[in-house]
Amino acid sequence: MTHTERFEGHTALVTGAARGIGAAVARRLAEEGARVVLTDRDGAVVEATAARLREQGLAARALECDVADRTAVEAAVAHAVTAFGSLDVLVNCAARCTPDTPLFEDGSDDEWARDLDITLSGPYRCARAALPHLAASGRGAIVSIGSVNGLQDFGNHAYSAAKAGLASLTRTLAGHAAARGVRVNLVVPGTVRTSAWEGREAELAGMRPLYPLGRVGEPEDIAAAAAFLASRDAAWITGTTLVVDGGLTAVNTGFHAVVHPDRGAVS
Repeated sequence: MTHTERFEGHTALVTGAARGIGAAVARRLAEEGARVVLTDRDGAVVEATAARLREQGLAARALECDVADRTAVEAAVAHAVTAFGSLDVLVNCAARCTPDTPLFEDGSDDEWARDLDITLSGPYRCARAALPHLAASGRGAIVSIGSVNGLQDFGNHAYSAAKAGLASLTRTLAGHAAARGVRVNLVVPGTVRTSAWEGREAELAGMRPLYPLGRVGEPEDIAAAAAFLASRDAAWITGTTLVVDGGLTAVNTGFHAVVHPDRGAVS
């Protein structure tokens, strides 16, 4: 079986799929043969994203869905099963990140709760609704998109706490779901060039020396990792965290620049 056939006959539901990582994941799964339901709070944009996939002959449908709304989540799962007859893969990409206030004590309870509700409780709601169908498929897989913010301090208190919680949820859900034949894994990206960085090219360029592999990530880098974990190529992998960050969390580049200046900077 070639990689272009890995998801032949599979149905996948991808949240946060209007743009960025979610859109790249949906495209990768569809290109490998999956029938994909793309969901997002931005209904118009996610429909346009799905339409571009259909124009290429790929099987894609779009549905407006806020992962903070249990009814909407359950409707999205039901739509995928009704439209394509099954559900085999769930990829949780939807997230929310509120910039920190200058002083921690000035943070808003509402913003904190909203970040956690979308970023952590959203995947919980989606997994809860999808799990019976994933178990019934006999090859079910859940892949969630975390962040290096859940591993180290990169700011954004609420978002980081939510991503750290998502790593824990991945492990506990993997333990529960294994007996039901469903694998649950997490992809942890570093900085990825998405629309969130539009107009901030200088910041992205400034980050390059921090990454041992010499660049920030692209959505396709994360999509490739998510597709691997969702596929039967990862049939004996569950409860794991796959860090896809160009070496950012493995190598202290600032330390090496001081102690080993002879190594030179990554260019």
